[in-house]
Amino acid sequence: MSGGARAEAADGPSDAPAVGMPGGRARMPGPRRYGALRPGDRVAVVAPSGPVEPERLEAGCAVLRDLGLDVAVGEHALDQVNLGTPERVRTPLGSGSSNSQGSRPTSLRTLPGGGTPDPQGSRPESVRDDWQRLAGSDADRAADLQAAWCDPRVRAVVCARGGYGATRVLDHLDWDALAAATAESAERGGAPKILHGSSDITALHAAFAARLGVTTSFGPMPAGRIADLGPILSGNVPTSDDPDGADTLDGLRAGLFRDGPAAVRGTRALRPGHAEGPLTGGTLTLLTALLGTPYASPPAAGRIVFLEDVAEAPYRIDRMLVQLLQAGYFDGAAGIALGSWERSGDPAELDSVFTARLGPLGVPVLAGVPAGHGPRQRTLELGAPARLDGDALTLSFEPPRASGGPLPDGVLTLEAPGGAR
Repeated sequence: MSGGARAEAADGPSDAPAVGMPGGRARMPGPRRYGALRPGDRVAVVAPSGPVEPERLEAGCAVLRDLGLDVAVGEHALDQVNLGTPERVRTPLGSGSSNSQGSRPTSLRTLPGGGTPDPQGSRPESVRDDWQRLAGSDADRAADLQAAWCDPRVRAVVCARGGYGATRVLDHLDWDALAAATAESAERGGAPKILHGSSDITALHAAFAARLGVTTSFGPMPAGRIADLGPILSGNVPTSDDPDGADTLDGLRAGLFRDGPAAVRGTRALRPGHAEGPLTGGTLTLLTALLGTPYASPPAAGRIVFLEDVAEAPYRIDRMLVQLLQAGYFDGAAGIALGSWERSGDPAELDSVFTARLGPLGVPVLAGVPAGHGPRQRTLELGAPARLDGDALTLSFEPPRASGGPLPDGVLTLEAPGGAR
């Protein structure tokens, strides 16, 4: 077993102590857990990654409104540029200005009656549809994200879709301003607001966790899976006709409103056992892409690692796992939860890859967790204390404390199937 939490896996105890801790005890301060949404709360939908289809965005925002939320959309959410479009020269966000939203303000537009902002967005004539595109320039995408996070009226920042581009935004954010806005919320006695999204948004999850010390929400997005949920929410489509959509909607409610149980069930244990610890991880490609950057996730010591991806061949998944292993990312991990691997080859071949690469860690590995890119996209709270039960095939979360304060320091343990510690 590779360091980390004091552990006993299915094949017996480990003699390896926790990294840097006597007797195998891994202590770490926990992040502040985000606050649950309530009807009437304002959420800002921004597009930090790929280009957004206006019709899909409108349908997804309508679902959020029907859930009782006041929806606003970032000024640049429907912009489009190609990957190589030169950035306009402008003052960096936050430079020379006391405005916490940066020296170049951006605005949020309300969506009365389901309308979206300028349906054409900003699209230079030179944009080519046969080339890869982003939802606006890096600076504009960052400006929308920062404005939403720093706006005290906004209770959640919801990313419209994934794709590609979030890593390019990271250097354009004023992290001091984002941290100040997070601290101001705490001083007012409130819990942090929510950052919600998945896939490419993993880059933001990792950076917000490390730099702002908050939990974040990994789940379906308005211009993605949420856009399909309107008929279920309205009752026009029975849940029995779309059980995957109904489960996605239930998971979204549970994740954002803390309305209902947040536990999810996998389909099989590639390695049995029980694990406890904060949930970390996200989309495999992004976790690997962040290695060697200032925004890389720290090693997952004492944590349960969630992994998923889409349209990646087994050899590419194997290569990324090897890279993370060689970088020490999995050192001391308490457990592994594997989500969906849509369009990623033969599931049996993938299981063999996961067993070969992750099995030697000596920790429980739960597969088939319905989160990621599949038709069932449950919402997971990254950074929250979780429990992986390889016997019951469940991944569950502890309810947050009423104050929304930081998680207590604690001893993270891996429990054997029989309950021994």
